[in-house]
Amino acid sequence: MNLGFVANLSVLANAGGSNETFLQELGRRWESGQAGMYPIAVCLVIALSIIIERSIVLFGKASINKEGFLRGLKKHIYAGDLDKAINYVAGQKSTPLTNVVKAGLMNVPKGQEEVQAALDEASLRETPKLEARTGYLAMLGNAAMLAGLLGTVNGLITCFEAVANVNPADKATILANGISEAMNCTGFGLLTAIPALVAFSVLMGRTQGIINDINETSVSVLNLIVANRDKFKNLNIPASAHAEE
Repeated sequence: MNLGFVANLSVLANAGGSNETFLQELGRRWESGQAGMYPIAVCLVIALSIIIERSIVLFGKASINKEGFLRGLKKHIYAGDLDKAINYVAGQKSTPLTNVVKAGLMNVPKGQEEVQAALDEASLRETPKLEARTGYLAMLGNAAMLAGLLGTVNGLITCFEAVANVNPADKATILANGISEAMNCTGFGLLTAIPALVAFSVLMGRTQGIINDINETSVSVLNLIVANRDKFKNLNIPASAHAEE
């Protein structure tokens, strides 16, 4: 790794320089990396976009208090009021979990098998929405590292060509430029890859947690419906009839 790059970053951190000074330093590093910096930048922009979008979905829109949600739902199921149970779920924030439970409740009048099929179908429909685009972060992290390696190799080739073919007067300058290109590409490649791979692990863990909650809640709701089916009122009236009323 380029020790000079690390030393300069340390000096900037200790000195507490202005944003303009840091941006100027960043721009100089960018120019030193030459063409090898562009594919790394593309990977960085795409990775940041995915991280922000997935974080909003997984930690915001798809998040719900499972225990509190189930407590409220159980009250209506124990009371045997299917309509209130459906309305309670519909009144909650729209999340994959509530969508799956609602699909199951809407099919209670049709029987246990239909409820199970509706829960499974809704789970299969919601799961891809949770997993969407997160897998690209691992690919982008690897691509950024490989792009940095490509820039490193290109810089080393420049150095070797300078040793073999360039006039001695220009050799030191070309060697310095080649080494700078190699090390800056490596550094920026790693600075892009590491956050992308860490974010991939965090987001995948969150995704799996939500999927586990959906599966657990689906089984719990199905068991509640089966255990309390004899308490429900107007089971012979299809859900569509309630909607028309």
